[in-house]
Amino acid sequence: MRHDSGQADGPLTLASARVAGATAGGETVTIPHGITVGERLTLPRPRLAFGPTAGRLALASLIVAAFAVVLFATAQANELVPRSSLSFPHWESGPLHHLFGKLTNDPTGLDIGFSTIVLLALIAYGVALGAVRSLSMRTIVIAIVAVHAVLLLSPPLQLTDLFNYLGYARLGGLHHLNPYTHVIAGETHDPIYRFTTWHNLHSPYGPLFTALSYPLALTSLPVAYWTLKLVTVLMSLAFVALVWRCARQLGRDPRFAVLFVAANPVFLFYAVAGFHNDFFMLVPSLAAISLLIAGRDRAAGAVVMLAVAIKFTAILLLPFLLLGAATRSRRLRVLSGAAMATVPLAALSLALFGLSLPNLQDQSTLLTDFSIPNVVGWIVGLGGGAPVLLRIANVALVLVLADQLRRRGEWLNRAGWATLALVASLAWLVPWYIIWVAPLAALGTSVRLRRATVAFTAYLVLTFAPVTGLILYELGIDPMGSSVGQASLSLQHKLSQ
Repeated sequence: MRHDSGQADGPLTLASARVAGATAGGETVTIPHGITVGERLTLPRPRLAFGPTAGRLALASLIVAAFAVVLFATAQANELVPRSSLSFPHWESGPLHHLFGKLTNDPTGLDIGFSTIVLLALIAYGVALGAVRSLSMRTIVIAIVAVHAVLLLSPPLQLTDLFNYLGYARLGGLHHLNPYTHVIAGETHDPIYRFTTWHNLHSPYGPLFTALSYPLALTSLPVAYWTLKLVTVLMSLAFVALVWRCARQLGRDPRFAVLFVAANPVFLFYAVAGFHNDFFMLVPSLAAISLLIAGRDRAAGAVVMLAVAIKFTAILLLPFLLLGAATRSRRLRVLSGAAMATVPLAALSLALFGLSLPNLQDQSTLLTDFSIPNVVGWIVGLGGGAPVLLRIANVALVLVLADQLRRRGEWLNRAGWATLALVASLAWLVPWYIIWVAPLAALGTSVRLRRATVAFTAYLVLTFAPVTGLILYELGIDPMGSSVGQASLSLQHKLSQ
């Protein structure tokens, strides 16, 4: 958890339409003018559309890009794999380690190469969205599964979150220390220690995820590593499958929804390739949406609480599920389901961790270079994400949430805007947080929300590309160079040393 965090009009304006009579939360939406593409589903005409050849080439480009990144990441210790210079055993590097011999590990070359690949992937993403009307679901599924299979062979890229998950698991499951009251520094003689980063940070992860990770502590480190990687990739595929299912339930063409989420370069090169536990939260979140659409309100309320027990962020979805339920009786059923699920989850937390809770405070005060509060503070002369700006961001988030809850319109759109506001308000912003928004934007009807999601994706790709740091360094620009930024870096160093 090192960071626990003008496209062409065609891809940005493409919107899947609803079938007449399809409902979400009891609402009926009229079909906009579109072109029938089969299975009684429609897509509107994009301003710029590509043919099937361009679409297939775009999807193939994503697979090739992933393979290239994995080859360089696995070849030897390098910039792409944090802490690999300290230790890079063969069980971590994976089966492609010797495929092409010793490829370069020049830091500058790899930074430029990775940045170029992700930028090209962003272009391929736009082309794929522009060609979605000409692609079959089978082609899309094959491409998504293939790129997941390639990324499974990679060590965790850019960050060490996966090893931190295992560090907290071994802290509790093997060493019998509560990860909410103890830190990874308490297991310095454990082999996991040299792979982890947040040595003095109490676990910020939810009690259900922490409890589910405990059995991994009973296996060898290589087995635990590959088990968690495999399960994370499978959860990612399950997440994409739920996007497909929700789109079908809503009467929308699932090809657009699936591509909008799963071809996103941030989704692929940061979320999947980083093996982040956000998928463990997103699967029950999307399952709750699917259950609500199907009218299974109590189950929807119960399942969303599983997501909350993984990451507390998921609590933002609950009020919008209540909006989607539409009637008072349905809302009561959602709440009763949530209440019934909360009881055993609270009991599990008390049994394993007592009254201690995940450590969300430390992370909420840390800054990343290009989080919106830090950039705004830097631009207006406050020296970055000063505490007063973080408080303003929190107040703005509450106001946006209240506004979206009182507005009329489809509840998925409103949930998407509120989630986007949450991501934008975070001082500790990391690229893959955009995947919290992507499924809501893909499934909703708001073209503006989809445009905003793609624009924010482009912002994240550009600002977090390693080459951006190189360019800014040459220009003498340091977003973390102020007293505020230095204080944050000092705290990060303290928590990681």
